[in-house]
Amino acid sequence: MNYSRIYQNSIYRFLKVYIKSMRLYYSFVTGIAGWIGVAFYQYIATSEGPRGTSNMIKTIETPTQLDKKLLILFILFLAWGINQIINDFLGYKEDKINAPMRPMVSGELSRYKALILSMFLMLLILLVTWFYLEPIAVIPLVIGASLNVIYEYAKGYGIWGNISFGVMISMCGLFGFFASGPMEIYFTRSRVSALIFIAVINGLMTYYTYFKDYMGDKLTGKKTIVVKFGLEKNKIIAIIASFLPSIFFLTGYFGFGAFQIELNNIFIILGFMTIFLQVWTGVLYYRNPRGEMTYYSLVTNFRACTCGQATIIALFNPTLGLILFLMSYVFVGFLFNLHTNIKA
Repeated sequence: MNYSRIYQNSIYRFLKVYIKSMRLYYSFVTGIAGWIGVAFYQYIATSEGPRGTSNMIKTIETPTQLDKKLLILFILFLAWGINQIINDFLGYKEDKINAPMRPMVSGELSRYKALILSMFLMLLILLVTWFYLEPIAVIPLVIGASLNVIYEYAKGYGIWGNISFGVMISMCGLFGFFASGPMEIYFTRSRVSALIFIAVINGLMTYYTYFKDYMGDKLTGKKTIVVKFGLEKNKIIAIIASFLPSIFFLTGYFGFGAFQIELNNIFIILGFMTIFLQVWTGVLYYRNPRGEMTYYSLVTNFRACTCGQATIIALFNPTLGLILFLMSYVFVGFLFNLHTNIKA
């Protein structure tokens, strides 16, 4: 008996199922959120002085080396999957009802082996960040990982789940910014406003995901907004909530000068397309608060979130924002269609 081949096949099967459980169509959520920070750092580093943003003055920023930039983006896109394994581990009880064919629930993926691998990868990322990137970036990394654990419990207390999730994803933007290079000014009005916007758009995104988990959350005592108010009331909330990111941005921009940068044509066009995707998401959940279509409506929800984040990049880098908008729209749909089993 060839034990070496059996062992290799076992490792291969484990990694295959582990990667499947990472649900990589979500990776654009953390990836594009972090790209906002990376791209904004390059914007500052290549400036010759003040460029119209709130206190945006170049100090010691220098353009990030290509290898470091690619490494940061790799970490950001991988971050969702690593933390998704931890989330599945903690949410095992609800998943037994909501997604009984999910690998960790069915036994196809060892819960504890998967958790150990995720913890190892998180430690590796932490060490790489500290010793090769920028030590300051460890702070949002640790906060984000901690909020992933907190989220699993916070989602049982209404809007606190959405808030913790939104702040968790905003840490990706902060990580991308801090990890890109040295700086002397860490926070300004525009930077904080961008982080809040990321939190709002992702808090909204996760709200819509609660529709598909309604029954499992209800039976296990998770009082999400959808469970707390019921499906009929949440049909109306779904429509109203779809306008929140737009209201936040417009009120902040025109009312409080939160984003002190001139709007450009590409941003305006992408902004209108994002608003359409967000409102259409609300309409879909109004029409299908339960049933199979509740799951398939997620692809529009994810596109609205990731494309909205790409639109923020278009504020200061129109070309990159447009490219990432298109990439997000196409690849979120492509990757989502590789995972069409609503019970997995």
